[in-house]
Amino acid sequence: MFRDDLLAGHKILVTGGGTGLGRSMSEQFMRLGAEVVIWGRRGSVLDEAAAEMREATGGACTTMAVDIRNAGAIDEAMEAIFTQQPLTGLVNNAAGNFISRTEDLSANAFNAIASIVAHGTFNTTVAAGKRWIEGGHKGSILSIVTTWIWTGGPFTVPSAMSKAGIAAMTQSLAVEWGPKGIRANAIAPGPFPTKGAWDRLMPEPAMAKLGGGSSLGAGSIPLRRMGEHRELANLAAFLMSDGCDYLTGAVIPIDGGQYLSSGGNFHALTNLDDGDWGMIRATIQASNAADRAKRTT
Repeated sequence: MFRDDLLAGHKILVTGGGTGLGRSMSEQFMRLGAEVVIWGRRGSVLDEAAAEMREATGGACTTMAVDIRNAGAIDEAMEAIFTQQPLTGLVNNAAGNFISRTEDLSANAFNAIASIVAHGTFNTTVAAGKRWIEGGHKGSILSIVTTWIWTGGPFTVPSAMSKAGIAAMTQSLAVEWGPKGIRANAIAPGPFPTKGAWDRLMPEPAMAKLGGGSSLGAGSIPLRRMGEHRELANLAAFLMSDGCDYLTGAVIPIDGGQYLSSGGNFHALTNLDDGDWGMIRATIQASNAADRAKRTT
């Protein structure tokens, strides 16, 4: 679809760039000639991903272990990047989410999501934006939101609220920073299954209760299939390229038409009962404990 040097001369930071959709976008940027910087909390995961992407693409990738819940760490890492060479693009991809009845959520549970998605995205964006403005550089911001910004997100309220805020930030900065040569756009994906994140959003107990998840999966999508990572990576590459530098303030869905035909990805979970939610909580807690164990070994 693209010429090999489409992103030559670009330097793009991808938060959460070592796994999932972040990694898919990073690898596509590298394949198209960009130098990529990836952030994440686990340095070993980043280093392994970077090595594999370099081998696959022949491109350049730098890793930085940064927890975007920490505003000071964000600013310090961004300063190190710009001291070496200013970014041309930023992809706000890092996120966190889990399903839960809203009445079961604590303040800490809400903050666990909002600190990454809302606060982390804002602080990362401002850290890059103020340096672009101070240096007189152009820049492109691409944020990954969800279609829940239009439909609401039942059983994922902290994420839906945070992602809606990012969409508002995108449109606000498109106007505020447009005169300074900075573009801001967002992609709103539908289902693009990734190991780990998908298991938390649709644990096995819920899948079984809902008949294999057909009401939450391909059956709810007009195109009758899930998204493929390369499709989102292609859209991200287009939005970061020089060829669309008149495009700003857009929030683009890529979901096979799902949000137009449903009331949010997880509306079918209203069919679950107290026992089902107990099983789901236990499954998510076990998955989180396994992740913590991996990080300490």
